[in-house]
This record gives sequence, C-alpha cells and structure tokens, in this order.
Amino acid sequence: MESEWLPSAGKNDSLHPYQTELLALQRHLEATKTPMIVLFEGRDASGKGGAIRRITRFMNEKRYRVVAVGKPTREQRTQWYFQRYVSHFPTGGEIVLFDRSWYNRAMVEPVFGFCTKDQYRAFLRGVVGFEKDVVRQGTILVKLYFSVDKSTQARRFERRRNDPLRQWKLSEIDLQTQKYWDDFTAMKHRMLERTSTRIAPWTIIKANNKLEARLNTLKVILNAVEYAALNPDLDLRPDPEIVISGSDELDRMDQERDRLGRSRN
Repeated sequence: MESEWLPSAGKNDSLHPYQTELLALQRHLEATKTPMIVLFEGRDASGKGGAIRRITRFMNEKRYRVVAVGKPTREQRTQWYFQRYVSHFPTGGEIVLFDRSWYNRAMVEPVFGFCTKDQYRAFLRGVVGFEKDVVRQGTILVKLYFSVDKSTQARRFERRRNDPLRQWKLSEIDLQTQKYWDDFTAMKHRMLERTSTRIAPWTIIKANNKLEARLNTLKVILNAVEYAALNPDLDLRPDPEIVISGSDELDRMDQERDRLGRSRN
C-alpha cells in the first residue's frame, strides 16, 4: 500500500509544472518583500495535510513555514484570541501555511464545546475586521476550505483505522465527526455567511478527488499573486467543478437544504 508521505512520481507528474511555478512565486515575494498567508480549513480527512505536502515539496525551505497551532496554554487562554496566531505570521517575502487556523473557533470549538457561546460570537464579530487589517498591511491572504462528502470522509477514516502508516492520524475527535456531521454543516454555513468578504473571501476546494484538489489548490495559490510567470503557457484556470467561491457554496448549501429539508454537506 502506497504511503501518502511518499507520493509516486507518475501519479503526481501533473503537479510538477505548478510546483515549479511556486518557486517563481517565492522569488517574486522575496524580491518584493511581500508576506503571504494561506489558510487550510475543512472537515477532518478532507485532504488538507496532503495538499500542504504537495505544495511545499519543492519550495525553498528558507522562505516558507507550515504552522499547526496546538491547544492553548493557560497563559494563552487569557490573551487576545488571535494573539497566538499572529505570533506565527510571515515576515516580508515569506509564506506561512496554516494547517487549521483561527477558524477553529468558527467550527471545531463550538461544535465540541471547547469555547463558550460568548467567545464564539465575539470571534464572528471580530474576525472580519482582523482580516481587513491583515490585508491592508500588505499581506496576501488566501482562505481555502476543503470540502468532502460524508461517505468520502467515512471511507478515509476507515482507511486510517486499517492502515498502520495512517493510524496516527485518527484521533478521538475524528471518530466523533461523523456523528456531528450536521452540526459542522451548520457551523460551516454560518462561517461562510459571516466571514467570506470582498477583501478576504473563502475559496472552496471540492476534495473528494485528492489529486484534482491538490492540482487546483496550486492554481488558486498561484492566481492569488500578480507576478511575471516564468511559464506563460501554464494553464492556471481552476476547474469550476473543483474550485468555487464561498458565495456559490452558500447558494448550493441553501438549495440542498431546501431540497432535503435539512443541510447535508
């Protein structure tokens, strides 16, 4: 069985031109001293980690960081909520990829009771202004939400359960997410509704097919920065069946909810 940590060359050949182009993007950011943040959000087993590994596989290690913020310490619980994320923000010319981000407070924390209702409401009131300030200060902010259907998530959990190379990825929280599927859907809808703005929009990546999700994620990141591409013949158009806007996803969810009488996503 092939390990996700060691992707086969043939399977990922289609990614190589875009991974190469990321090096040009990195050089541009370094030359212009522009910081960039990419958020990876989505349900458990939606493929965020695998996408991050493919994105960073050939990048200049000196000019990017992958950040996965852990549980807050006792001291951090008394601080401004965003403070422990801001401490990991990029310097000029650096890319920081957040494997989950401050949006933990929009979905995971309220579903599992890890924050109070007041903390959740305060987050929704404050996050839009926070992100506007980040962007206005010159940081490029890309917000990606990886979306999978319930049966796909179940299959991936089962694979983790049975594959010794993946069992470490299956947590107690993971085992509960299928039970709380509809609760996460409601939180996702509210998050998109309240936090997808003109200055910091959400981009949805349909991730049932991992390879297509990874390829289109690379395209979205490359399209987020205006620079002189070294390969002008590279097709940077995202697949509209894979990449959709936050507003279009809201419309789809509303239509689905109307048709079924409850949200299933």
